[in-house]
Amino acid sequence: MTPTPRDEGQATVEVALALPILVIVMLFGVQIALVVRDQIAVIAAAREAARAVVVADGKTAGAQAAITRTAVLTPSRRSVEISQAGGLVTVTIVYRSPTDMPLVGIFIPDITLRSTAVMALES
Repeated sequence: MTPTPRDEGQATVEVALALPILVIVMLFGVQIALVVRDQIAVIAAAREAARAVVVADGKTAGAQAAITRTAVLTPSRRSVEISQAGGLVTVTIVYRSPTDMPLVGIFIPDITLRSTAVMALES
């Protein structure tokens, strides 16, 4: 069966219409993976900071160094709160994960991630 002149180029038009949608969906997928990576980093950083305070007998000086060693989190985008009460150390990290993928950042604002780690002080 020979294609009629009206059928020629149909596949090209379909690809031209579907390709931008496919690219945007892929960029959203990559952005989701980056946010998940940042959430895992925030959880690990909070746990390591709490451990650093516990091991140092309640001194918080090593907590920031532990966070920097553990996770690649931009310091200007994170805030750290360390508190001690009743023999427990609580470290809360809040991180603003950037959504700067092309075309994605326009639709989704930066996402705020939070993690809290609680550990008992060692005697």
